[in-house]
Amino acid sequence: MKDLTIGALARAAGINVETIRFYERRGLIRRPPRPAEGYRKYPADTVQRVRFIKKAQGLGFSLREIQELLSLGSGPQADCAEVLALTRRKITEVEAKIRSLERIREALAELAGHCPGKGSLSFCPIWERLEEE
Repeated sequence: MKDLTIGALARAAGINVETIRFYERRGLIRRPPRPAEGYRKYPADTVQRVRFIKKAQGLGFSLREIQELLSLGSGPQADCAEVLALTRRKITEVEAKIRSLERIREALAELAGHCPGKGSLSFCPIWERLEEE
């Protein structure tokens, strides 16, 4: 595959041009120099890098964590143990978020269970709880 314009890169990776520019600003992909004819050309392997970023985002990794993953992969001494450690940290973070969301769900379910679902807001237990100081 030959080098790609930003539009061709975006289409090949399944994202929009602004996402490419955003990744450039964040340092996740390199911005190629502008040649004399005016159109930047991205190396074909940039498509795989963008797909990697999107997959990592889909697994909940932040852009900072993705940068760390990409840095690990670019080093000559890349070690799976470092990727595993980062992944385990992410699992711990996700588990904490799940516990927090479960507490929120329980609180909302309790409020919903006390609400008659009709009538004035002055008698709505959900509204009353939200107005409490």
